[in-house]
Amino acid sequence: KMTRLAKELNTNETIQAAAPGTTQTITTSGSSAAISNAFGNNKRIARIVATEDCHIAFAASPTATTSNTFLPAKQVEYFKITAGEKVAAIQSSTAGTVYVTEME
Repeated sequence: KMTRLAKELNTNETIQAAAPGTTQTITTSGSSAAISNAFGNNKRIARIVATEDCHIAFAASPTATTSNTFLPAKQVEYFKITAGEKVAAIQSSTAGTVYVTEME
């Protein structure tokens, strides 16, 4: 499968683009919770957004703590991911939902 760069319509300049793949969710609470399925092969980026402030951690069997990376509510972030790993989240102060989308 050939990869093609996305181009801006008017200027023909290369733009950053990725296609969304599988989305998993994490319901945050005062305890760490992780996505059910590990990231797949050939996936390099995850788009992550949460409905409430939380903290996230990546590993084969991650446990998130409030010392881990802070993810503010309603702010889309993109992270480099590794096949076979998962992401876990824990609430900052209020329970919410974290949406994790693998990008292609």
